[in-house]
Amino acid sequence: MADESAARTNLLGLTPVELEAFCVGLGEKPFRARQLLTWIYKRRVGDFDEMTDLGKELRARLAAVAEIRPPEIVSEHVSADGTRKWLLRAGRSDNRDQAIEAVFIPEPGRGTLCISSQVGCALDCAFCSTGAQGFNRNLSAAEIVGQVWLANQRLGAGAGGERAVTNVVLMGMGEPLANYKAVLPALRIFLDDRCFDLSRRRVTLSTSGLVPQIYRLAEDINVALAVSLHAPNDALRDRLVPINRRHPIKELLEACWHYLDAQNGRSITFEYVLLEGVNDQPEHARELVKLLRGREAKVNLIPFNPFPGSDFVRSGRDSIAWFRDHLNASGVTATVRRTRGDDIDAACGQLAGRVHDRTTVRLGSKMVSVGVEA
Repeated sequence: MADESAARTNLLGLTPVELEAFCVGLGEKPFRARQLLTWIYKRRVGDFDEMTDLGKELRARLAAVAEIRPPEIVSEHVSADGTRKWLLRAGRSDNRDQAIEAVFIPEPGRGTLCISSQVGCALDCAFCSTGAQGFNRNLSAAEIVGQVWLANQRLGAGAGGERAVTNVVLMGMGEPLANYKAVLPALRIFLDDRCFDLSRRRVTLSTSGLVPQIYRLAEDINVALAVSLHAPNDALRDRLVPINRRHPIKELLEACWHYLDAQNGRSITFEYVLLEGVNDQPEHARELVKLLRGREAKVNLIPFNPFPGSDFVRSGRDSIAWFRDHLNASGVTATVRRTRGDDIDAACGQLAGRVHDRTTVRLGSKMVSVGVEA
């Protein structure tokens, strides 16, 4: 017998405009959408029976055709530093061994949730555990939004409006811009004051460099942009980030500066994983300065986090400090990201989840559009 709930609409995936249309389609007044948004996002209620200002008949009808369903927790691990990682089963149709990961990083005055946008990733970046897993499918908007909703629920966000998650970064499994169709409405839900009501500076999308989608993003929404650069020249970046063969550095940077201009942004963060003897030499630092000096750019230097099967080694502490200091002294703002959650494989580049039935063709290496949804 088919799962009857599979036909229900998951309201977590609907923007306010879409939810209003959904309510009107049920024969209800548009204001019902505002009531539902308050219950779902402000009070964090997932059971229609608890929505007491909705009539019993409407609650019963909603239960028949809709649901508020976040991803299912398969496992949960807490690091010694307080970082928390969830292995999540995204869809009911997925095998329990098919899962994504989300990571919560607590800090004084803020809580950052790193979320996934795909089951696996097709971009095949050389130093990333997720890319080594291959690609299975894109997440839906509800599955993306559901990670944030679930985290607030799990972390005990209060009913009075305070929230555990203050910042959202799309830096988990997958390339967000390869799943544009679902990521855009999710971003709108994060920013909308009727939903999560996050500042645009507190929502960060990280991309490996899908240039056409960066231009499109500049027209559609204003969020913080982080770009996985990792190399200062095309020859090296071709090796580390294969999508560079399609969109080389010059083309990528032009898209970044356009995004800043279109959105009147403050700066773009360039992520740079430091690999011993590969991209951490003085000549690499000097090349990076030539690329970024005089631009509204920040460099986030990331110590490499090892994973099984990787041939790379983390740069030494002195090398990392020299690289940072050289950039800063040369007029390019640079910081070193503190490694969090590496004891539970929750650090940057370590998220692997569980990916089965993966594609054998990868976007970066084969130059095809596997996994890209417009």
